[in-house]
Amino acid sequence: MASEIRLAFSHPSERSEATATSAPLDRISVRDHIVEVEIGAFQAERGVTQRICFNIVVEVRPLTGPIDDDVDRILSYDKVTEAITYELAAERLNLLETLSERVADRILMEPQAMRVFVRIEKLDRGPGALGVEIVRSRGTARPVAAEHLEEDVMHPELVYLSNAAITSEHLSGWIDQLEAMGRPLIFCVGPADIDAPQASHPLAQRRIDLLAIEQNAWVLAARDARCKVVDTRTELDWAMRNGQACVWAPSKIVLDAVDGPSAKGADAVALASWFAATFDVREMLVIGDDGPKDAPVALRAIPVDQATL
Repeated sequence: MASEIRLAFSHPSERSEATATSAPLDRISVRDHIVEVEIGAFQAERGVTQRICFNIVVEVRPLTGPIDDDVDRILSYDKVTEAITYELAAERLNLLETLSERVADRILMEPQAMRVFVRIEKLDRGPGALGVEIVRSRGTARPVAAEHLEEDVMHPELVYLSNAAITSEHLSGWIDQLEAMGRPLIFCVGPADIDAPQASHPLAQRRIDLLAIEQNAWVLAARDARCKVVDTRTELDWAMRNGQACVWAPSKIVLDAVDGPSAKGADAVALASWFAATFDVREMLVIGDDGPKDAPVALRAIPVDQATL
């Protein structure tokens, strides 16, 4: 009995371990994540914010094969904190029980998540912490409404910059205009105007061509500090949610794709249009190039000497 009482008040990670099956799962945790928010059913809690503390443990599906230090193979901590942020922003809630249910359901939408412990505590309502803890497993989570799923889909602005555009005096002004649109911003570039090494094996040449594009991505990043070079989908998703402009470094996503692009690295606009299609965008802006006519998304070409997009 003493052990059961101790576990009732222990951290969710200990509760997760104590209630594990014969084949325990890996775990990730977010501890003491404190936010200020308006929440509560009492009149005194309306119109004011109070601190609430989240402690969350997620049991995740074991990986098949080595992790290879690859962020796209694991459940990122950002997915946990983003679930909290999303549900807090969706609407004002009266009950911690409702909030904990919604956070758990959203975390369990991630394919790696198998079981989640959510503990939420109010820190300012009394001399101690007042809270609730729930446990939910895959298969028991309530389905998330279709309109909520649609809200989660991000539609970035995809922009291809030619080499002339990268070096243009209008570059900073273009980025100002694009940021003013208020949409996530991803830039794509091609290789620099220099001869890349040539290899006899096509797979080796593909890697060389992709690396040439990545070199030029860093050239763009050096031209404007707002542009951050990104090579994983996990970091792209984080950047889009946090207003960071990205420059796509294609090697990892292209080489990891199950149904990868037929375009070669040297066909940079075609490669960028394939990438744009993975976001279901309707149009990609191309500055300083025309691009292929059979691109999977519509292309809108802008001359490199045009200052206004």
